[in-house]
Amino acid sequence: MDSSHNILQKFAIRVSNWSEKWFPDSYIFALLGVIIVAIAAIGIGAPVHDVAISFGNGFWSLIPFTMQMCMLIVVGYVVSVSKPIEILIQKMAQIPTSGRNAIVFVATVSLLISLINWAMSTVLTALLVIALSKRKELNMDYRAAAAAAIIGMGATWALGISSSAAQLQANKASLPEPLYNLTGIIPFSETIFLPQSMMMTAVLIIVSIAIAFWSAPKANSIKTVDDFDIHFEDEKSQAQDQKRPGDWLENSPILSILIVVLGLIWMFNEFTKSNPIIAISSLNTYNFIFLMLGIALHGTPRNFLNAVSKAVPAISGVLIQFPLYGSIAFIMTNAINAQDLSLSHYIAEFFVSIASKETFAVVMGLYSAILGFFIPSGGGKWIIEAPYVMQAAQDLKVHLGWSVQIYNAAEALPNLINPFFMLPMLGILKLKAKDVIGFTVTQLVFHLPLVLFLLWILGRTLTYTPPIF
Repeated sequence: MDSSHNILQKFAIRVSNWSEKWFPDSYIFALLGVIIVAIAAIGIGAPVHDVAISFGNGFWSLIPFTMQMCMLIVVGYVVSVSKPIEILIQKMAQIPTSGRNAIVFVATVSLLISLINWAMSTVLTALLVIALSKRKELNMDYRAAAAAAIIGMGATWALGISSSAAQLQANKASLPEPLYNLTGIIPFSETIFLPQSMMMTAVLIIVSIAIAFWSAPKANSIKTVDDFDIHFEDEKSQAQDQKRPGDWLENSPILSILIVVLGLIWMFNEFTKSNPIIAISSLNTYNFIFLMLGIALHGTPRNFLNAVSKAVPAISGVLIQFPLYGSIAFIMTNAINAQDLSLSHYIAEFFVSIASKETFAVVMGLYSAILGFFIPSGGGKWIIEAPYVMQAAQDLKVHLGWSVQIYNAAEALPNLINPFFMLPMLGILKLKAKDVIGFTVTQLVFHLPLVLFLLWILGRTLTYTPPIF
């Protein structure tokens, strides 16, 4: 290990190396989750038959939400790799005047874009880092810039409008029935658009940018992209052969224009007939907007389809893991013992016994952050946690929307150290997790106590309101 690393960086690198060596694919965690929950349900006295029935009944319970999450990832990627966005990235790359300013700029873009679409943030900021690395006069530390691109996933994404938990709770059609019966609908106005939530987001953005600036290497400590012997070739667009009659339609913008016009009319109607916050709370509307934007930015159906084909591999984990999360949630809530009590009841009872209304935010925040390190799900594990977290919130009379935000803020933190969400971006940048982990753990050391403090102090300003059905 390089002797120039400080104690914090050495610890972070060891954690990353251990994770890369010992952590299996997240699919394994989903399988283990099913088995552990099934054994626990049997342990409280639920019949094996009922556990198996709950497993099967819950398996397809999240089909709408699974499709919505897949679309969110695909359309975010598609928009990011479009030609207009590529041109925008090149222009943005001309703004910073020094390497340190470039790192701060990347961090700012990552934090802000992740509030809109986390999938778009991971791709767009990686491409921005590459564009900046080609400006040799900046003398930009490539590791610190890559770490800055990851910050949005570790700080703000779950507090934005692409938050899986907030989107799930705001959409009745996406909610599993047991969870809906417990929490009702929780609109964005009670989660991400709460003044307390927006204040927390603003504080995290400011602190993250300050840490990125403060931790950027200086002088002889700087390692540029050339020090890693990494090279990026500019992709050249190839002329499309039009040998078949159908090729003309694939390479003409006419169909795309007509579809986008229809989409614009629908969106205008959606946002004028109701409160815009309610409209954007619909995950279907959110995905529709980005889908139309992607179609418009790519111009022709062929360009759009090429981008989609590159995005599809990124959704494999969602497709295969979310049904298992649905099964876990059903086993926890539907497999009951002779006393008519489920596993989620006992877990909620445990949290109620160790937490009070005042300490709920800190206890659940720590729990969600620790669990998120071992089960990196991009918010999907909310389906597992929600039944007992929200039951505990109900019992302690904690604001339900803030309970979702407690999960959201804590869920993002492990992304600063767990390689799972770093890998796609690092693949684009041709780096390894150990190259950036020293910088991301520096962020985590400051973020963890800050997030827990903000969740506690801001939560004290909110009062409990009953569920909305």
